[in-house]
Amino acid sequence: MTLYGIPNCDTVKKARAWFAAHDIDMPFHDLRRDGLDAPRLTGWLDALGADALVNRRGTTWRRLSAEQQAACDDPATLTELLLAQPALIRRPVVEIGNRTTVGFVPDTWQVLLGSTQ
Repeated sequence: MTLYGIPNCDTVKKARAWFAAHDIDMPFHDLRRDGLDAPRLTGWLDALGADALVNRRGTTWRRLSAEQQAACDDPATLTELLLAQPALIRRPVVEIGNRTTVGFVPDTWQVLLGSTQ
């Protein structure tokens, strides 16, 4: 089990608080400080899809040029961009067992946690 995100993200803070309030020891992986490897990111893209994983509402997305945004339609280019700019990843990404979620979804986490015990 791991929660991936950026520590100053409000949604990540909310998720970390939710896990703490439920006495769940959820390791935290800082995407900016600790980075992300391509195989894990590819797995997330395969499991969740680019539409769910890419944060197109954030300032990092808006700072991209129109060409960079359009290039995200190519999986290889998208992977390179997300690895270089992890703030483009919608947060938090939570891995529980062999399942991955994105966003603040406590109902889903409860179901997944129940199935891992």
